[in-house]
Amino acid sequence: MSAQDTEDFGAENPSEKSRMIPGLPPYDMDDQLLPREQRNPWCCLAWTLVIGTMNSLVFLINLLLMFVIFTVVLLPTIVVVYFGFQCHSQVLHSSARYCKSILDDNSSSALIILGFVIMSPLIVVAMAIYCSLARRLRLFMCFQPYSLAVYKGGRWCRYEGGGPCGCARGWNTQVKAWV
Repeated sequence: MSAQDTEDFGAENPSEKSRMIPGLPPYDMDDQLLPREQRNPWCCLAWTLVIGTMNSLVFLINLLLMFVIFTVVLLPTIVVVYFGFQCHSQVLHSSARYCKSILDDNSSSALIILGFVIMSPLIVVAMAIYCSLARRLRLFMCFQPYSLAVYKGGRWCRYEGGGPCGCARGWNTQVKAWV
């Protein structure tokens, strides 16, 4: 088949097609323009400890926020399953007054089943709340790259808005996303 025949079928030249697909931009355009100077080993170690400590604190803040949100949202499930297991005669069989007068084995089993059934939608709700709150607070932008420890001249604030995480910048109303 000749080159003319391939053009008739609508096949494009691969080099033309690859120009249409945008590549990933560099991590930070300003820092990529000039080659940066490497730090000496001891300074690099000190900066690595600082950046590692900061990233660990941001991770712990994210973890604490997630724990609080999941605990509050899943509290009804926790309570229902707890009372179901506490009053069932085959599990704990508590001698509490409400277990003897109100809850028998059938109602305890119903509470256990109800707790596990409502757990799935509540986990989805908790995750949506956490994701929207983390996005609004820009918590994931607070992580610093390791290249700040290796090279001199990096910027701590990767975003123009101010603050180490760009949290001081106003909320962008143009960008909307469903969680």
